[in-house]
Amino acid sequence: MTNISFNSIANDKILLIGDSLSAGYGLEQAQAWVHLLQNKYIEKNKPITVINTAISGQTTDNALLKIDAWLKAHQPTHVLLEIGGNDGIRGFPVKLLQKHLTQLVTKSQQQGAKVALMEIQIPPNLGPRYRKLFTGSYSKVAEQTGAYLMPYFMTSIAVDPSLMLNDNLHPNEKAQPIIRDFMYNEIDQWLKNSKN
Repeated sequence: MTNISFNSIANDKILLIGDSLSAGYGLEQAQAWVHLLQNKYIEKNKPITVINTAISGQTTDNALLKIDAWLKAHQPTHVLLEIGGNDGIRGFPVKLLQKHLTQLVTKSQQQGAKVALMEIQIPPNLGPRYRKLFTGSYSKVAEQTGAYLMPYFMTSIAVDPSLMLNDNLHPNEKAQPIIRDFMYNEIDQWLKNSKN
């Protein structure tokens, strides 16, 4: 007689490492896109769990201090990195950002997880040169590590004041279902890609 383990069902467990944009800054947790996305997976009977470790204000070096514990505790199949915006706003050196992102990706890969790196963009007031180098860091790290490069979910939202909080940095409640649907499609593409 063979024992059938429930683990034989292909469950995707996504560890999301992010900042205030994924932590639901200024909102109730039930309004935030990560919560809405998990509800959509439940409604559609998709065996996908999103573990949200996003913290407002988190930088890449903060995440590096915690990633080993998160990987050990959650044993994710996938890791989604939505991080670096706070590094950019604080003007951290681009080489340091790249180093930290590379370490976050490789630590996750060493634990057997597939990694997606979201291509974060920063406000234009930080200067065109720094901004270009900053955004370019993501494709550079993805190329060097084999991580999946995911487009930024704020690109169309940040330019629409009706979707932003008064601080012009964070998406409001109205924006959350838009982000949920964007991320539903992007994660679907990533999961298909990671199974190839």
